[in-house]
Amino acid sequence: MDKILVIGVTGAGRESLSAAQLARVLQAELLVGGDRQLSYFPECAGERLSLRQGIVVATRRLREALDAGQRAVVLASGDPLCYGVGSSLRRSFAAEELEIVPAPTSYQLAFAALGEPWHDATLLSAHGRPLAEVVRMVCAATKVAILTDDLHTPALIAQALLDAGMPADRPCAICENLGEPEQRIVRTSLADAAKQTFAALNVLVVWSERVPQGDGHPVALSPCEPVTLSPIQPGIPDANFSTTGHLLTRREIRLLSLAELAPQPGEVFWDLGAGSGAVSIEAARWQPAATVYAIERRSLMCEHIRENMRRFPAPNMHLVQGVAPAACADLPDPHAVFIGGSGGTLAELIALVQRRLHPGGRLALALVTLESLQIARDCLPDARVAQVQVSVGTPILGMLRLEAYNPVFLLTWQAKFEIGQGDE
Repeated sequence: MDKILVIGVTGAGRESLSAAQLARVLQAELLVGGDRQLSYFPECAGERLSLRQGIVVATRRLREALDAGQRAVVLASGDPLCYGVGSSLRRSFAAEELEIVPAPTSYQLAFAALGEPWHDATLLSAHGRPLAEVVRMVCAATKVAILTDDLHTPALIAQALLDAGMPADRPCAICENLGEPEQRIVRTSLADAAKQTFAALNVLVVWSERVPQGDGHPVALSPCEPVTLSPIQPGIPDANFSTTGHLLTRREIRLLSLAELAPQPGEVFWDLGAGSGAVSIEAARWQPAATVYAIERRSLMCEHIRENMRRFPAPNMHLVQGVAPAACADLPDPHAVFIGGSGGTLAELIALVQRRLHPGGRLALALVTLESLQIARDCLPDARVAQVQVSVGTPILGMLRLEAYNPVFLLTWQAKFEIGQGDE
């Protein structure tokens, strides 16, 4: 077997597979999946690996199995390539190394249970995403299906939509345990949904413009008030941040870097080696409709980041404690990346960004040593380089003198557009 079989399973478990597919699963020498999917096949005698151990562990073990010629199978929920494990696997395996067999997605099962066409629906996921982003997209669409999770429940999402200006009587449906004997469809309003508790496995469907009634005639609905996500002017004074050992990108450098990166609504922003999180916080508050990830390995600095997030709330910012590139494996691909200098790992981080950055995406590096500058120049020979020297006024004996900060090399680089994209 020269490919990893990635097969979708519905709530019906083994009954959702053909006889041939079931045989391949049971013959697997390595069976990887979520705990629920693994429980459908207790008689499989091969090694079992739960995805609870993390996608990095799973991909490493799958690579070993593939190289050793073992029969490896990954169990997914629904379509592996629709907000599923397939997207993560494609970052580590070539398409030719994977055999993808999809099952109906939760979206398909939900709309089928509702008897509702879904070719015009917006499909969203609230898994690990800022709620403000989900709310904004729901209010901009006419028909939306949302994958929920234990944190972003239907009740929480419904309340957020009400807070954003949606009418209390706006129709919605919660589709529970799809494909299972316990399947239940609850048609209700946002106001009622906000007060109820639903099964953990569900899809929330919201109609934002019109909904067909039992007689087949659509009923027009009042429009949703637009969600206003107001940007906050960047430039928080350095002294207001919690930090240790001056591990902080200076205010002037933060502003210059963010001006170069210019995060846009709906984009993903990475701050690699976030330190005290100052750049992440400024980016998240500057563009509240972007999603910002602060990646930091040191526990002490992560505590500073948490404290700074308390001081300067930014619901679209997420702290990821870990070492890049492994810590970035499950993050969505970025449109803008900031690196504040990472010593011996700098070349590895730049290579990671070059692989993952969207076409036309931007990278900014703020470096303070000649050695780091040389590494970055070797990796990015076409990057724009600027040397920034900032001096600030300091009082002395009733007079004013200038105190110089260490000079900073600011490198900016843009990923090329693919053929057929962009202006060229």
